[in-house]
Amino acid sequence: MKTLIRIALATACLNAATSASAQDAAFTNRATELKDKAAFEALVIIPLPADTPVKVLARSSGWTRVEVNGKTGWVRVFHLRFPATVEAGSSSSSGGFLGGLTSSMGFGGKPKQDGTKLATVGIRGLSEEDMKNASPNPEALRKMQSYRIDKASAERFAKDGKLVTASVEYTDDSSAPAAPSRSKR
Repeated sequence: MKTLIRIALATACLNAATSASAQDAAFTNRATELKDKAAFEALVIIPLPADTPVKVLARSSGWTRVEVNGKTGWVRVFHLRFPATVEAGSSSSSGGFLGGLTSSMGFGGKPKQDGTKLATVGIRGLSEEDMKNASPNPEALRKMQSYRIDKASAERFAKDGKLVTASVEYTDDSSAPAAPSRSKR
């Protein structure tokens, strides 16, 4: 049994490494900036127009380290489009022994066979300590407000991107247990 578990873990690691290296290309989905650090206030190396091809080198929180035109820097992950997203029902979905093993343990299972593409990004939220230690940054607020657009522009963007309206039911989380604090004690 231990040998079977070791083989399953080795196969899972190999699959993860293979899929990570397969997704090394991306494109900017809007005009953005290549920065020298993974931070809003970092120096701009070069501006990047929309649809610029980049080579993904690393990911860190909401930033992606990329190489473009011989220069290396950081771009916001939300400013990138990854053509190698997982397609439901494709050969890259989990299947075979590991797919059966994970679904029998309550993890995953087969995705819906509707041709939908799936891509996710995880960014951690703010802890209670982060909120207590926060300080106002008027310049960052002005910069954020400069990205504001009017309703007509937002509707045009949605129409051009073929976005559709989706209703999301309200969930009352008041009965849910409080999330554990991330502060170091």
